[in-house]
Amino acid sequence: MILHHSQNKIASSNARFRVVNAGRRFGKTVLACEEIKGVALYKEARIVYISPTIQQSRDLMWQQLKSELLPITLKTNESRLELEVMNKDGKSSFIQLKGWEAIETLRGQSFDFIVLDEVASMRNFWVGWNEVLSPTLIDRKGHTMFISTPKGFNHFYDLYNMHEKDKNYESFHFTTYDNPNIPPEEIEREKLSKPENTFAQEYLGSFRKSEGLVYKEFRRDVHVYNDDSEKQPTNIIKRMAGIDFGFTNPTAIIRGSKGHDNDYWITGEWYKTQKTDEQIADVVSAYGFDEVYPDPESPSAIAELQKRNVYCKEVIKNKDSIKNGINKIRALFLQNKIHIHASCTNLINELETYSYPEGKVGRNDEENPVKEHDHALDALRYMIFMDEPVNIRVQLQQESNVSRNREARKSGYE
Repeated sequence: MILHHSQNKIASSNARFRVVNAGRRFGKTVLACEEIKGVALYKEARIVYISPTIQQSRDLMWQQLKSELLPITLKTNESRLELEVMNKDGKSSFIQLKGWEAIETLRGQSFDFIVLDEVASMRNFWVGWNEVLSPTLIDRKGHTMFISTPKGFNHFYDLYNMHEKDKNYESFHFTTYDNPNIPPEEIEREKLSKPENTFAQEYLGSFRKSEGLVYKEFRRDVHVYNDDSEKQPTNIIKRMAGIDFGFTNPTAIIRGSKGHDNDYWITGEWYKTQKTDEQIADVVSAYGFDEVYPDPESPSAIAELQKRNVYCKEVIKNKDSIKNGINKIRALFLQNKIHIHASCTNLINELETYSYPEGKVGRNDEENPVKEHDHALDALRYMIFMDEPVNIRVQLQQESNVSRNREARKSGYE
């Protein structure tokens, strides 16, 4: 297949890590297919294509790759979405398709080329990339192409700007208009039928804040600091942490300090998958926090903390705790009372992607946000919301007791 001019610019790059930010129908997946074919034909290669789900990988890439490589295909595995093909030297190359939700199965493998498609929709991206995928490139000095249309200022935004600090990265930005095979009048029709922000993001590849964003008050230029910032933590009265436990999903430990002026300084994060309660407790105890606010739904993990003499404070959950915690944090952002160190990349990404359900904008007081992009945010919420005067905690406990009594009465009636 012949690539159009803008696709060729990307294909001609020798950068080890290419980040492609492009509008819908630019031809991102066609480009990915051609890149996979080229690598498979010209060396004895191991290649993996990954999209957000295995079904998307099947729909977007499988039939296209299978049909175009049919003349040189040695083996096909339909259920596993794997191909073995003969390269120009008569040797074989191996291609597999995966869904992001199953990348843990790639641990211990090695690759010459990885294609990540629709990166902006991949949950817990940095954990998956740093802990699973990046190590698979080391022994073969492999390359990666990251492809996506933006989805707010999330991890894809940071990835797109990676070239500013790592010379191995090169970033590309193209719009739907850059595909000469798409009639401009069709794009204009889409423009007239969509909100300005939606069109700018989806067709122009412009980074815009997500619709229904929970923490609209958060701004990187106001609330993020680094070691060179003029304002730094001072007059600290206590060192604290919030913990959201996980295993397959990440465990998030948010480290913070509180000053005499009641400012909260978020000084670091620990964001890891596949860690046991004992390992987590070892990490937390090593920091020597004055107070720790752990998720109460993991009593075994809390018991491990207490074995190490970690001072665990109570975190109360009830039907309004999420809403009230969000409102507390939003108010602190408005007052510029929360300062987040730039190293907290997962927390910052979650602040910029945590959203209410689609179609529910305007009903935020009645709805909890979508349960994703929230591990670090939950840890932050436990710490900040429960760090309140005693009477607030008593009020929450009373509300919780009322709710339990109501449920008990209801069960009795039944």
